[in-house]
Amino acid sequence: MTHLAILCVRNEAAFLLEWLAHHRAVGFEEFVVFSNDCSDGTDTMLDRLQALGGLTHIPNEGPYDKGGIQFTALKAAAKLPQVQKADWILPLDVDEFVNIHTGDNSLNALHTALPDATAITLTWRLFGNAGQTRYQDTQVLETFTRCAPRVMHWPWRAAMFKTLYRNDGTYRKPGVHRPRDPDKARLANARWYDGSGRALPDSFKTKRIFSNFGQDNHALVQLNHYPLGALESYVLKADRGRAVHSDDLLGLDYFVERNFNTEADNSIHAVAAARQAELTSLKSDQTLARLHDAAVVWRKERFEKLLTSDPFRALFGRLLMTPPSQPLSRADAQFLLHHARLDPKNAAGAH
Repeated sequence: MTHLAILCVRNEAAFLLEWLAHHRAVGFEEFVVFSNDCSDGTDTMLDRLQALGGLTHIPNEGPYDKGGIQFTALKAAAKLPQVQKADWILPLDVDEFVNIHTGDNSLNALHTALPDATAITLTWRLFGNAGQTRYQDTQVLETFTRCAPRVMHWPWRAAMFKTLYRNDGTYRKPGVHRPRDPDKARLANARWYDGSGRALPDSFKTKRIFSNFGQDNHALVQLNHYPLGALESYVLKADRGRAVHSDDLLGLDYFVERNFNTEADNSIHAVAAARQAELTSLKSDQTLARLHDAAVVWRKERFEKLLTSDPFRALFGRLLMTPPSQPLSRADAQFLLHHARLDPKNAAGAH
């Protein structure tokens, strides 16, 4: 049984090796990684990883579909033999880490728990910036351990998921949050489960991109999401731009809806030994180690340059003044949801 992860990156070489090491530790054997417009050596690092085996690097230089950079990459991925022959597929971002809570914390253990699943929704658990201001070359999973509660009532984006799906022909194309292009003849037999092992209704087979919130969606598996990093890293993320909504500039709205630090969650450390062994092996390659160190220097230098420009300097100042976000009560969330359901253009209105 082969598991393949699909990744799109730009200027993420300082984080790439940890991400790869972790996902190898939980059981992914193959990776298809698209890169675009890299200045920090990410593309060169991916070329080296491809040469070492188990990873395919594809430059994603455009032109891009109207759906954006990531959509264009996933559209191309559907045609690749590596993707077509994989048994299970999961599109991810470099700030997302699969965290399995059953058995030996591996993908195979998850399949043992849900043996007839066609698709499993991995709901985000949002990890805040943990009070970190300046970027440091430390492991993300060791540095950022503060997060949102297991049960969130708002915002609805806190319940978004990525989908691990069986590549059996039920869905013919990968998508950002869920597989696309279903074979209607197969849909009746498709079985969707959430991260707590609950069977999901038919609406998930074709439409949904967020879990039911106000409940724990993480009993068997969650997707640790680290969208912010240190404040310095968030400024660099704003400079990099978004892979899906590439024309949307990141600001305080994105930050506030994700900077939850109310609980500690170290459960992902269950595979720390295996992850560290993989990471040590990767960094034993002198080329990869050199490229990682160069990317760390690039990030520092890029941040210093960005602060000479007012939009980024102003953003950093606002971030410094913004306290951690507080989860809303059920009553406050229900008030907002009531009005969200009245808006036909709001995705939350379907919930």
